[in-house]
Amino acid sequence: MGKVYEEWVGRQRHTKDTVSIAPLRGLIAALDHPARKWLPGDAVPLLAHWLFFGEFAAQNELGDDGHPRRGDFLPPVSLPRRMWAGGRLRFHEPLRVDDELTRSSTITNVEAKSGSTGEFVFVTVRHDIVRADGKLLVEEEQDIVYREAVQVGHNQTSAVKAERPSAQPWAASVRPCGAFNDVGNRRWERPVAASATLLFRYSALTFNSHRIHYDREYATRVEGYPGLVVHGPLQATLMLDLLNSALPDARIESFSFRGRAPLLGINPFAVQAELRREGREVLLGTRTGAGIVAMEGVAVLSEPCDEETTGVIAHNQTSSSFVR
Repeated sequence: MGKVYEEWVGRQRHTKDTVSIAPLRGLIAALDHPARKWLPGDAVPLLAHWLFFGEFAAQNELGDDGHPRRGDFLPPVSLPRRMWAGGRLRFHEPLRVDDELTRSSTITNVEAKSGSTGEFVFVTVRHDIVRADGKLLVEEEQDIVYREAVQVGHNQTSAVKAERPSAQPWAASVRPCGAFNDVGNRRWERPVAASATLLFRYSALTFNSHRIHYDREYATRVEGYPGLVVHGPLQATLMLDLLNSALPDARIESFSFRGRAPLLGINPFAVQAELRREGREVLLGTRTGAGIVAMEGVAVLSEPCDEETTGVIAHNQTSSSFVR
């Protein structure tokens, strides 16, 4: 299968956009932070570049899953199920309000594999985001995985099978990104209510029409998930949002993340962080109430942080520990 897609390696696409205020206001609202006044030149949160460079395909150009049909920029992989599996980013300078940007995207690898759960195709796309003056702001590698269809009524992984709706002590009262907890030894945790509303709003902000995130009937009956699926980029955004809340003065040099198991919008989940390696590295992750690691990540800081640089910690404590 790999040779079929060799001609797609090296394919490029260039997209222009301007950092506008409306999507930023939407992101802050979705993350449940207080509204703020944005001014030209203000730095935007890391990973907010995912709100821009939208792929605005016409309605008649969409496939059954809600994504634009393959074969334009991305290769025409026949496997039906698509997920954002992970990525690696290096941040040189922040994006700022009113910046005029160009994103140059290149397919760097297409690889077919077989596993215990069937056939896979992995596509790696490199994105370089450059300001109008030629300054490189962000380097990114994005991993996309295509998988076989599953038999309806059977969950795709043992991790998904283990998840069932359950009540957590904090489930009824928390908001998507409220106060976070200091769990000691430079560890932090934030509970998140994975509501359908949150998933829909993030889909709208990123113009992501993949139906697994907002169409429960499609997600369960066609793709075989037990419920709506939490976006990989949303999980990554929540990770860095927690890091920024806990270490507001830290400068993040690079960030990598990968999905370990689908995170479902059935239960609340926790976003976790732990400062390691002499204050230069932060381990990040999302974990379900059943203890399943859904996504893991690592942020590398440009300068070491210690306890004196941490932010204001919420007084409510938790006995949960960071995922291992």
